[in-house]
Amino acid sequence: MFKKNQLVFKKYLNNFCEDIHCKKRVILSFYKYFLIINPENLFNFLQFHLKNKNVLGRIYISKEGINAVISIPFILYNYFKRFFRNLYSKTRKMYINYFFENKKIAFWDLRIKIKNQLVSSKIINFNFYPNNCGIYLNASLVNKYLFNKNFIFVDMRNSYEYEIGHFSNSLSIPSKTFREQLKKLPYYLNSYRDKNIVLYCTGGIRCEKSTALLKYYGFSKIYHIYGGILSYIQQVKQNNLPNYFKGKIFVFDSRLFKKITNDILSKCITCKKNTNRSHINCFNNFCHRLFIQCKKCSIKLNSCCSVECRRILYKKIYL
Repeated sequence: MFKKNQLVFKKYLNNFCEDIHCKKRVILSFYKYFLIINPENLFNFLQFHLKNKNVLGRIYISKEGINAVISIPFILYNYFKRFFRNLYSKTRKMYINYFFENKKIAFWDLRIKIKNQLVSSKIINFNFYPNNCGIYLNASLVNKYLFNKNFIFVDMRNSYEYEIGHFSNSLSIPSKTFREQLKKLPYYLNSYRDKNIVLYCTGGIRCEKSTALLKYYGFSKIYHIYGGILSYIQQVKQNNLPNYFKGKIFVFDSRLFKKITNDILSKCITCKKNTNRSHINCFNNFCHRLFIQCKKCSIKLNSCCSVECRRILYKKIYL
C-alpha cells in the first residue's frame, strides 16, 4: 500500500528537507472518515517518514480514519498534498484546507497519535457510519441559504470558539466540549425539525459526525459546510463572494486565532465591554479557566477570571 509513496518520498525529500531553517511555511488541515483496519501500520509509516523532516503539528489516527493539522515548508506543499491523498484509495479525493503561516509559529513539534475515535462522542447506542451523513454545501449555497427563514445554521464548536467569531444569524449550543455539545444537540434542535438544518465547524470533522447523529435521531433535512469555515473562507476569496463569517477563527495551536474580518464580537468576561484581545488562562492554576479579558480588567485582576481567583492567587504567593 505504501511502497510507491516510500520511494517517491525519499527521492523528493532528499532534495528539499535538509534546510531545517526554511521560513516560508503553509498549514495543511484535513480529515477523512473511512475504515482503517490496522491503524498501527499507518502510525509506523508516518512516524518513519515524517519525523525529522521539518513537518510540525498533530496527526490523529483511528479505525475511523485520519485527522491532521500540520505545518510544512511551502516548497513541499504540492508534494504533501499528493502524499496524503495517495495513502489509501479513500483519501484520493480528500479535501485539504491550506493557509499560510503568519509570523507566529503554530507548532513546535510533530505528534502522531492513535485514538479510539477521531473526535470523541461517547454516546450510547450511536454507531457512526461515514456514508450516512448530511449533504455538503459549498460557499455559494451557504450564502444563498444563510438568510433564508427555512434554514437554521448551527455552530458545532465550543462556546469559547463561537464567542470570537461566527456566521451571521447562527445558533450556538453552549458547551465546553464537543462530547457535551453532541449530547445536547438532538434536544436543542427538536423544535427545528421542520427546518433545513446546516451544521458547521472549523474544518468539517465535528459537524460531519454531528449530522450523522441527527439523522440517527430522525432529523431528515440535514446539511453541513464542505471543509468547514476554513474551506468557506477560501471559496469566497477565490470566487469573489460576500463573506458572512465575522471575527476570528479559534485555532488549537500557539496562535490561538486566525483573523478573518475586523469585526469584534468578543466581550470582556469582567466588564462585558467589547475587546479584541485573545483568550488567556486564569493565573490561578487551581482554576485555569480559558476566557477573554480586556487589558484594563486584566491588570486590575492580575489576569484572573474573578476577584475570588485573584484572592486565591495572592494567598498562594504571600503565604
